[in-house]
Amino acid sequence: MASHKEEKREKINIALDETKSTVRKTTDEAVKEIPRFTKAVNEYQQETIQATKDIADSFLESQKEVINSMQSLWVPYIENVQNSYWSYWSSPQRFTESYARAVSNITDSTIAATRLANNELFASMDAWKNSMQHARDNAKEFSRLNANVANTFENVARDNLRDFSREGR
Repeated sequence: MASHKEEKREKINIALDETKSTVRKTTDEAVKEIPRFTKAVNEYQQETIQATKDIADSFLESQKEVINSMQSLWVPYIENVQNSYWSYWSSPQRFTESYARAVSNITDSTIAATRLANNELFASMDAWKNSMQHARDNAKEFSRLNANVANTFENVARDNLRDFSREGR
């Protein structure tokens, strides 16, 4: 009877070892994918930064054309108005400088927003990493508790069997 019990235990151990081996293979394959995922994140960041630069460059070029067009249109008018009213906006140079500062501010804000989005991405990745660490720690603790409960049941059953055998004599 003991050999039949040992045979069952051995089969269970073999099945669990095979499962452990399968899990190890699966996780090893996942580890091999890390460089591909890292490359994808890097490419995303580079693409985002390049797109932001391209957007800013295109916007600034178009604004240069707008300013030049506006200057040629408004310079004669402003010069006439300047003779009558002198204010901050009456100088084409001041108007252009203010407009250029506004465009620069928009560009800086776009770059800052991109930086914030990247920071949020990294914060999410860190949160996921912490979540996985907690899951790992909790799984180990649940496994330990499960083993303790199984050992307790085994000990109680063994004690009960021993007591039952003594009483049956």
